[in-house]
Amino acid sequence: MKSPFQRQPPSTEQTVPAKSSGLGTFGGVYTPSLLTILGVIMYLRFGWVVGNVGLIGTLIIVTLATSITFLTALSISAIATDRVIRTGGAYYMISRSLGIETGGAVGIPLYFAQALSVALYTIGFAESVVAVFGNLNQLYVALATTVFVAILALTSASLAIRAQYIIMAAIVLSLVSLLLGQPIENTQIEMWGAADRLSEPFWVVFAVFFPAVTGIMAGVNMSGDLRDPIRSIPKGTLAAVGTGYIIYMGLPVILAMRADATTLIAEPLIMQRIAFWGPAILLGVWGATLSSAIGSILGAPRVLQALARDGVLPQWLSFLGTGSGRDDEPRIGTAVTLVVATAAVYVGELNLIAPVLTMFFLTTYLVLNLSAAIEGFLQSPSFRPSFRVHWSLSLLGAIGCLAVMFLINAVATVAAAVIILGIYFWLQQRELRATWGDTRRGMWLTLIRTAIFQIGHQPDTKNWRPHILVLSGSPTKRWSLIELADALTHNRGLVTVSSVLPSGSRDIAQQAKLEATIRDYLDRRGVQALVRLVTAPDPFEGAKQLVETYGLGPLVPNTILLGDSEESSRRDRYCQMINQLHRAKRNVVILRENTAKGFGSRRRIDVWWGGGVQANGGLMLLLAYLLRSDIDWRNAEICLKLVVPNEAAAQAARANVEGLVKQIRIGASSQILVADGRSFDTILHESSEKADLIFLGIATPKDNFSDYYENLQARAANLPTTLLVLAAPDFAFGEVLTDV
Repeated sequence: MKSPFQRQPPSTEQTVPAKSSGLGTFGGVYTPSLLTILGVIMYLRFGWVVGNVGLIGTLIIVTLATSITFLTALSISAIATDRVIRTGGAYYMISRSLGIETGGAVGIPLYFAQALSVALYTIGFAESVVAVFGNLNQLYVALATTVFVAILALTSASLAIRAQYIIMAAIVLSLVSLLLGQPIENTQIEMWGAADRLSEPFWVVFAVFFPAVTGIMAGVNMSGDLRDPIRSIPKGTLAAVGTGYIIYMGLPVILAMRADATTLIAEPLIMQRIAFWGPAILLGVWGATLSSAIGSILGAPRVLQALARDGVLPQWLSFLGTGSGRDDEPRIGTAVTLVVATAAVYVGELNLIAPVLTMFFLTTYLVLNLSAAIEGFLQSPSFRPSFRVHWSLSLLGAIGCLAVMFLINAVATVAAAVIILGIYFWLQQRELRATWGDTRRGMWLTLIRTAIFQIGHQPDTKNWRPHILVLSGSPTKRWSLIELADALTHNRGLVTVSSVLPSGSRDIAQQAKLEATIRDYLDRRGVQALVRLVTAPDPFEGAKQLVETYGLGPLVPNTILLGDSEESSRRDRYCQMINQLHRAKRNVVILRENTAKGFGSRRRIDVWWGGGVQANGGLMLLLAYLLRSDIDWRNAEICLKLVVPNEAAAQAARANVEGLVKQIRIGASSQILVADGRSFDTILHESSEKADLIFLGIATPKDNFSDYYENLQARAANLPTTLLVLAAPDFAFGEVLTDV
C-alpha cells in the first residue's frame, strides 16, 4: 500500500543545469569510445580469432559483431537527439524512457560492472608489465595503477581526457608499426581456418571476440560533462564504431599474411613479433588497458551520481549525488568507486564474475535498444529525435544483444537477469515517484486503443466480468460500498468510484483536484479504482448522467452498485432511477447494510433462489462466487435456499437444485425449505438470521414499483447485511455460470 508520505526523489532535470561549457565531440565521446573499442582483445586475441576461423570467418565475425554495436549506436543516437542527456548516460536514457524502476534495475548493476571493470583493466595492465619486468610485484603495480587513474578522474575529467590523447597516440604508433612489419614465416592465407587441425567452433570464437566492440558506452557515460550531448553523442559514437570497424577489417588481412594459423593461435602477443618495432605493441597493450580503466573510472561515478539524485539509492546514500566544482564532477562517487575497485584488486580473482559483468553491459545495450524501439513504435508526439531510426532496427539490435548474451555465457546471462529482476522488484516495492514521464504510459495507451477496437459491442457470456460503477458519494462515509465492489471484482473487472456534486459547487479544475484526492485516498487503502465526479441538480439526475455518458466505446460499467434509501420522500425518485438503470440494461445491486454487524465474520452467504438461472438467480450466484474469490471471503460458504409449499414439492425441487449446484461448479450447498403455511418473510428471517451476507432478488420494475420496493425494504428490515439484486434484461447469466 502506498504511503501518503512517500518521498518524491529529486529530478536531475532540476538539479543539474545545462552547461554552456564542457567537453566536445572528439574529446568527450569519440576518444573514450574508440579507445575502449581498441582494447586488449585486439592485441591479445585477434591472432587467435584469425587462426581458428580463417580470414573470411574473421571478417564475418567482425561484421556481425559490429552490426549489433552499430544498431545500438543508432538507438543511442535517436534517444540522445530527442532529449537532453544529463549525468548518468545509459541509466539516464533508460530511466527516462522505460521508467525509474527499469533504469535503476539496469543502472545499479551497470555501476558495479564499471567499477569492477577498473580492477579488471588495472590487473591486466599489471600482468603485462610484470611479464616484461619480472622483478615487480603484480599486486602493487595494480594498486598503484588503480590509484593513478582515480587521481586523474578526481583531478578533472578534462585532464583524464587529455591523458587519453597520449594513450591514443601510443595505440596509433602500435598500429603503424604493425602495418610496416614483415612476415615471420612463409604462410598460406587460410580463408576458413586450417582443415587439418581441431579449431574452436565459430560461435565460441565469436563470443570471445564480441567484447572487443562493446566500448560505445564510454562516451555516453560522459554525457553530463559534454558541451552539447545531443550533437556529440551521435556523431562521436557512430564515428568511433566506424573507425573501429575499418581497423578490425584491416588487421585480419595483415595477420593472415604474416603468420600461419598454428602460430597465430599459439602466441597471444604475435603482433609484437610481426611489428616493425615490437615494443610499440607493448605500448599499445598498456595504452588499451589504461584507457579502458580511465573510461570506467570516469563513467561509473557519474552513473552513481545520477542514481543518488533520482532517489534510486536509499536515503542514507543521497550524499553520493553531490557534485563538485564548476563542472559538477562526482568526486565523492569517484572516491567510492576507488574503494570498490581497490577491494576487487586485492581479491584478484575476478574470472568468476567477469562473464556476469559482460552480461550487465550487454543488458544495458539490450534495454537501450528496447527503449528506442518502443519509443519509435508508439509514435508518441513527444518523441521527435532529429536523428531518426526505424523502430525495427532498434528491435533487431535488442534481439542481437540477447542472442550474443546466450552465446557468450548462458549461465551468466541467467545470473544477470536474476539480479536485475531482483533490483527491479525491490525498486517497485519502494514505489518511487519520478518527476518525469516515460514510455510505459504510452505502451498502455497503445494497448488500450488496440483492445478497445477488438472488444466489440456484442455481449460475450464467456468473457463476462463485472465492471462496477459505485454510486458512493463521499468514500469515507460509504466505504462498505467500495469495499464490496473491490471484493466482487478482485482483479477481474473495473471499479469506478463516482459521486454527484451539486451544480455549481465545483469548477472543472476543482473537480479534477478532488478526483485526485479521492484516488490518493483509495490508493492508501489498497483499492485499485477509477474515480469519476459529475455535477448535477440532484443525485438521481447525476446517476442517470453517469450511466448515459461514462465509459469508453464498448467498455462501460455493466453493474451499478448503490446504497439503499430509507427516506420515504425520495422513494419515488429513487425507484424511478432503478427503473432507468434497468432499462439501460445495467445490473443493479443495492446494499442494505446492517451497521451493527457489517459483513460479520464473512463466513456465510445466503442466496435466496426465486427465479431462473438466466435472471436474478444466475446473477446472484455469480456474484456470490466472485465474492468468495476475495481473500477476506475465501472461507465463506455459499448456501442456495429455495422455499417450496409442501414436502411433495420439496423432493422434486431438491433434485433440481442439487443438479444445478453440481452443474455450475461454484462449491455451493443447497437447502430446500418447506413453508408449511409460514410466510416467506418468516422463513427468511429465521433461516438467515446468522448469515453474514444475504442475496435477494428484485422484481422487474413496473408501474407500482415504489410500493413494491417499500414492501421489499420492510421484508429486509433487521436482517443481516443484504444485497438486493436486479439483473440486466436479455443477458444469459446461466451461460456465464456454466463457463465458470
